[in-house]
Amino acid sequence: MEDERTKRVVVVVGGGVGGALLAKELQFDADLYLIDPKEYFEIPWANLRAMVEPSIAERTLVNHTEYLTNGRIVTSQAVGVTDKEVLTVDGRTVAYDYLVIATGHVNTTPRSRRERMEQFQQDNHKIKSSSSVLIIGGGPTGVELAGEIAVDYPEKKVTLVHRGSRLLEFIGPKASKKALDWLTLKKVEVLLGQTVDLDSMCENERVYTTSGGEKVTADCHFVCVGKPLGSSWLQESILKECLDNKGRLMVDENLRVGGRKNIFAIGDITDIPEIKQGYLAQKHAWVVAKNLKLLMKGAKENKLEKYKPSSSAMAAVSLGRKEGIAELPFATISGCLPGFIKSRDLFVGKTRKQMGLDPHPTDTS
Repeated sequence: MEDERTKRVVVVVGGGVGGALLAKELQFDADLYLIDPKEYFEIPWANLRAMVEPSIAERTLVNHTEYLTNGRIVTSQAVGVTDKEVLTVDGRTVAYDYLVIATGHVNTTPRSRRERMEQFQQDNHKIKSSSSVLIIGGGPTGVELAGEIAVDYPEKKVTLVHRGSRLLEFIGPKASKKALDWLTLKKVEVLLGQTVDLDSMCENERVYTTSGGEKVTADCHFVCVGKPLGSSWLQESILKECLDNKGRLMVDENLRVGGRKNIFAIGDITDIPEIKQGYLAQKHAWVVAKNLKLLMKGAKENKLEKYKPSSSAMAAVSLGRKEGIAELPFATISGCLPGFIKSRDLFVGKTRKQMGLDPHPTDTS
């Protein structure tokens, strides 16, 4: 193995689905640092199931130290970057030879795994103790949460309010209609083209007023609207000119930022023209891992792997435990087949194996 002192320093900022996988892949090829405000990696597509079944979080929340055995973890928030260093909120500077930015969207989850587990328990208690639930936002998060509650707690009144003209606007109208029909069949009330001003809630009566003037009575609510990109910390940095008007980092075909030879970006923070999904962030991670290994071995530029944006990305939305909707390149299907593919396990077993956590083929849960 190459001597530690001769290894190049790779700094990965962001320990989400893309950054964590990249860090795992590079830990024995570089002097690796992972900068993340959290002490753990989270399998995001299982979060909503964890709200109705908190016990599954035992498998979906993984401390970085479980898969990163040969890297250094900096549990802090990155607040700036220079040509040579990343700056953190607590005043630390981490020098790099190569930098990968994977900060995705802003997430306010707790620092420790234990606190995140407790958060799922609190959300579960909130749902259990309520006879009626309001969900604000009809994207994949809102639709999947409504589906989880409707299936596990069919006696509860669930209302979903969405500002758009249809649900799941990131995919096609046919899938939107199938999701609406399924929720309606499960007695979920869906109000489209409206928003909810949370300040309008009458605390004693638990009544919310929509922008359309409708009154919604609910014992609790969950806000499931889109979160801002995690790029504000770059706006006064050397990379400020590399941000587009939506705050995304502009990358080339090798996933390098702004023509720089040693700075890459992966995941939702990039301007790659494709649906922002976790499995695509993982694809970015594989490409950058390969390219960094090549660069650290002295490979020429023309040997680097190019990333091809997914023009026909597949999208799968789970609807409770057994059903779902899948938009494929040539068809949209719903029911038990997409449910079997995603909803049963939510790809938790597959993701854990990718992270080297479940090496034994007998563990299929």
